Formats: sequence, structure tokens, C-alpha cells
Amino acid sequence: MDTSTTNTTLHVEGMDCASCALGITKNLEKKGAENVFVDYATGEATFLLKDKNKLPLLIQSIHSIGYTVVDSKFREAQEGKLSPVEKRFYFTLPFTIILFFGHMLLSHSFILNQPLAQLFLCLPVFIIGIMQFGKSAWGSVKTGVPNMDVLIFIGSSSAFIYSIIGMIMYFGTHQVHNYLFFETTATIITLVLLGNVFEHRSVKQTTTAIRELSAIQVTTANIVGLQMGKEVISEIEYKDIMVGAILQVNTGDKIAVDGEIISGDATIDESMITGESIPVEKTITHKVIGGTIVVNGNVRMRAEKVGNETVLAKIIELVKKAQQNKPDIQKLGDRISAIFVPVVLGISILTFITNYFFVHFESGYPLRESIMRAIAVMVISCPCAMGLATPTAVMVGIGRAARKGILIKGGNTLEQFANIKNIVFDKTGTLTTGNFKIKNITTYDGKTQEEVIEILFQLEQHSSHPIAKSIVASLALSPHENGGSNPLLLKEIKEEKGLGVSGTDKDDNEYKIGSYKIATHLTKSNMHSVYMVRNNVLIATVDLEDEIKTNAKQLIGNLHKSGVTTFMLSGDNKIKCEALAEKLGIDAVYSEQLPAQKLALIDKLVKENSTAMVGDGVNDAPALARATVGISLSNATQVAIQSAQIILLKSNDLNILTDAHLISKHTLITIKQNLFWAFFYNVVAIPVAAMGFLSPALGALAMAASDVIVIGNSIRLKTKRLR
Repeated sequence: MDTSTTNTTLHVEGMDCASCALGITKNLEKKGAENVFVDYATGEATFLLKDKNKLPLLIQSIHSIGYTVVDSKFREAQEGKLSPVEKRFYFTLPFTIILFFGHMLLSHSFILNQPLAQLFLCLPVFIIGIMQFGKSAWGSVKTGVPNMDVLIFIGSSSAFIYSIIGMIMYFGTHQVHNYLFFETTATIITLVLLGNVFEHRSVKQTTTAIRELSAIQVTTANIVGLQMGKEVISEIEYKDIMVGAILQVNTGDKIAVDGEIISGDATIDESMITGESIPVEKTITHKVIGGTIVVNGNVRMRAEKVGNETVLAKIIELVKKAQQNKPDIQKLGDRISAIFVPVVLGISILTFITNYFFVHFESGYPLRESIMRAIAVMVISCPCAMGLATPTAVMVGIGRAARKGILIKGGNTLEQFANIKNIVFDKTGTLTTGNFKIKNITTYDGKTQEEVIEILFQLEQHSSHPIAKSIVASLALSPHENGGSNPLLLKEIKEEKGLGVSGTDKDDNEYKIGSYKIATHLTKSNMHSVYMVRNNVLIATVDLEDEIKTNAKQLIGNLHKSGVTTFMLSGDNKIKCEALAEKLGIDAVYSEQLPAQKLALIDKLVKENSTAMVGDGVNDAPALARATVGISLSNATQVAIQSAQIILLKSNDLNILTDAHLISKHTLITIKQNLFWAFFYNVVAIPVAAMGFLSPALGALAMAASDVIVIGNSIRLKTKRLR
């Protein structure tokens, strides 16, 4: 449990669905809590409570409606252990296997097919079903929108009650086997528990983004202090860093908090926060951001923003809010079930009334026969096929995607991605590889391109800057000699942090290579990547470009054919972004965007249409979490991966995203086909059962047939040609 003066967050165990969250929300509001938000996926209830003395009363009220409030240490201790739904599934599985195969394969005289044996095998499973689905079903009924759990609970309970009544009435006779459907009860409960296990594991993966973000925060830092008049550098915990503290940051270190450099200079990789592809040079008076990495150099900095005020802490908060605001997409089967459940119950009641008052039974027992027919309607309406319709298609769809190198977290993601209208791409590391190559070299003062390339290669070999390494790697793949009999040889080569590399030739001519800083007095054009100066005269400029990933243009074309609008959303500069967008055919460009700006744009697009976001950096995490579907790459930061619902393992071949889109579309088509067959079976079977023309045995056989059709259609998705 985490509390503050403004809000309280409770960790609640036992929530399975949105109905559970809604029940807790209403309960907390009745007890005086305000601004209540309950997320069943993360298991958190956040609310404003003006009177902190009421907190124990609120916790007790949550316990009273069947849920448990635990502290964060308990939750951490449960990491890696089986969840309650997994324990229930593994508990029910052996009972169900024995019941199902005993019923199907063994004769009626065998001990496993005796009524009492079947009852004792089914009873533990039925109790688990009440615990798992009864609470959710009741909660959804109270909200006025019955969910799939209502059907599961009614179906399994009807089969169980039908079997109990039949066993009592016909105990000791051969006819009793026509009324035993204990295996149906157990099968429904166990199959749906299996689906819940898959869903639970998927949800668990998608809710670790905040923990991963928190892990980026530096746990300790080096603080500069005085002891007995002498300067001493000691280690300090992140949470103990105060505003004004002087910190020492060396090569390879992460910067702990936001602040200002007071001495030294360094090359800092800020891509995880800003999205800027090239590490930036920082020196005295420059601002630095917590969580970024010193690639080269050593600095001392003054802490200015600590704790919850740092940029990274605010990104963590953005991710939390984005996850809370994500629309709750209800399963297709649940939406249909909201209508189906009351209809089936109405038909069952009508069946009893009609049979009892208007039908003549030769047996002379109208009450018994009428009850049997009414219960038979509910048994024949058992949502076994409906329960299988979605999970079987989802499992096959996710399996097919995995074989193509696409990891999809949960069935909801498939449905959402199939209906996507907008796809937003980050630039660096997503549409491009992050490896730079020389795009253009412009020479001045009579220098040839060959001479410039030779100087560039010789000098940049002595630099540790990421741009220099890219240039050297690019030139190593092509000739770099000036072609003359006396190639230019440079000596006294040295690197000046924040400026560039310099060297002299045999005639003491000085050559310098660096950023615009070395040429500010020589040219007004600051749009080039690298400048080369000889004896204070500009002799060349070099333009670099980020390498585009394989099939990126083909992917954009395929998305346009599918009616999807494409966007680029990047922290990189406007000219680079617009040039790349024009080359790939992207519809709209938003450049130089900070994490909060990215989130705001995604929020706007999501409100207009279902929107997917493809990104790979920490700065993309809030946008990935807020998007209808977040898509990340296997080589992305762990935060981006955990914030996303789809992971592309072949990160250098973007056309794999086309496969993900097609698989999602065809999985949704398969789910709809499965639901059609499941409901078609009910539409035909219910009136037949209501009129007494369908015996329970034939009803069970028809139910099994509908299951076979649904499963077979799902398996077809494995090899189906996708268009």
C-alpha cells in the first residue's frame, strides 16, 4: 500500500475482470473515496481520501466483498510463483481428464462412470468454478451488463444441477446415465480456466513497464563533499540526493538526477529520453537529464531536480496515467453474451411454463418433465463452444505470429490491431538502424573529394565519438586514399572534447574536424553533420544520414493499401525527419517532440481513431502505453518492450509488421466465424430442446460437435493463406 497527502494506492488481489474493478470502485465511492480508479490488470486501486482515518474502514470493506488488500512486499514475494488462477487450473485438470475420458471411453458399468464416483470427481471442480466465476458473474449482473462468466457459471451450474436431479430420480437404474453431465460441468470450468491462465500471463507481461522504468533510475551516485577541509567523493543513495548536491559523473556512468554541469565536459547519450539519434556534447552551464549515459568524459554537476521532479520520474508517471486511461475493450463474446444470457434464461423459464401448463405428458409427472426440459435448454445452451471460440483462435493466431518472429501479448491485442486506422512510427532505431553513413561531401578551396576522404579517415580513427566511429566504419568499406604517389600523412593528432579532432601535415598545416562549433566564424550554415577546416579556412562539409531499415518503404506501401494512415513522431530534427518521411511516403511528420508531446499527440489520435505506436526508446514508453496498440522491437530498451503489446523479433525487417497486421485481421475473422457457429448451434438446438425432441444424450453429442467445428476452424488458421 502506497499513500501520500493527495492520493492512496491499494494493491488488491483477486480481481479477474472489469466487473470486479467496477464493483470495488462503487464500494469505495460509497465509503467516501473520490476520483476512484481501479485497474484489474495491474491490481491497483487509486483514490483520493481526505480523511486518512477512514482508510482501515475502506480496506475492511474491500475484504468484505471478497477481495484482499496486500502490501507491495507481499506482491514482490509472489513474483515468479503460480497465480491463484493457475493454481485453480492445475487443481481442476486431473479431475476433468479422468471424468471426460472415463465418460467417453469406458462402459457404464465401470466404477468411474458410477453416479457417486462422478459426483465426487466433479464436486471439487464445481466448487472452484463457483469461486472463480460466480463472484465475477454476480458482479456483472449488478452492473446490468452480464459478461461471459455469467454464461459459464449458468452453463456449468445447470449441467451440475441437471446431473444431481437425474442422479436422485434415477439412482440405481441404467437410465441414470442419460442424466449425468458432470464431465460437462468440469470441462467447461477447466477450459475457461485455461483461457484465463493465458490471459493472466499476457496481462502480467504488459504491466511491468513501470518497474522496468524505475530500474533505469540510478540507485546510487557519487557525491562530492568536504571532510576535515579535504574534498571527499562518497557514494549516496538516489533517494537521499538533495537539490544543490554536487555529483561526480564519469565515463560509462548514468546521470542520477537532473542538473547543471559546473565543471568538465562529456559526450552524453540522451536518446533514451529525447529520441535524438546523435550523442550530444555537454560542458559547463549545460543541463543534463537523469537516466542518460555519459559515453565519454567526466563532469561535475549540481543537482537541480530530484525525486519525483526529474524528467525520468515524470515519464514514469506518464506511463502510469497512459495505462490507466487505456480504453477497456470488452471481448466480442462478452458483448454478445450481454444479450444472449437474458434471452436464454427467458427461454428456459418460458419452456417450463409452457410445458407445465400446456403440454400433456404420458408419464404423468408434468412438474418433473417440465423442470427437466427447462434445465435441458440451459444445458444445451451451455457456452462451451462460445468459451472456445475466442481462446482457440487467439492461441493459433499468436502461435502463427510467433513462428514469424512476432510476439503478441494477449487476445485483446489481436482484436485491437486488426481494427487499427493509424500507425505512428518513431524514427531512430525504428524506421532507421541507428548506423550512420556518409550521404554527401562538399569540398571548398580547391580540395578534391579524395583528399577530404583521406583526411577524414586519418583523423576520425583517433576519436571515440559515436559519429567518428560511424564515419570510420563507413569509409573502411570503400577506398580512402587520395590516389596520389605521395598520400597526405598527418601527425600530432589529438582530440579536444566537445570540439573535434585535429592534426598537422609535414608542412605544419593544421587540419580540424568537428561540429559547427569549429566553423561558426567561417560559415552561417549550421545544417551539416561534420565540418573540416585547414589553417582556419573551411575546406569541406560532410552530411551523414541514418541507414533506413530493410523493407521500410514496402511496409508503408502495404499499410496504405490496407487503408492505414501513417505518421512519423520523433525527437530528431525537422529536416532529417521530413527527408526520411518523403523518401518512405509517410503521410504526416511530427519532429523535435519530447515524451510529453508524443503522449499528447497519441492521446489525440487515439480519441479520433484506433492508433498503433511503433517505438524503441524510453522516451517512447508513455506513447506506447497510451496507444491502442504499442509495438516495439526486440533490440529496443526493456521499458519500450514492456510498455508494448506487440514485439517484432526481426527488428531490421520492418515488413514483418505487415504479417502482424494480417494475422490479427484473420484471427479476428476466425473468432467471428467461431462465434457464428457456436450461436448457430444454440439457435437450432434450443427450440428443439424446449419442445422435448432432443434428449440430453443427443444434446451433449451436438454440443461436442459444435466444439469440434470451432476448434477445427481455429486450427485452419495455422495454414490459411493470408491476404
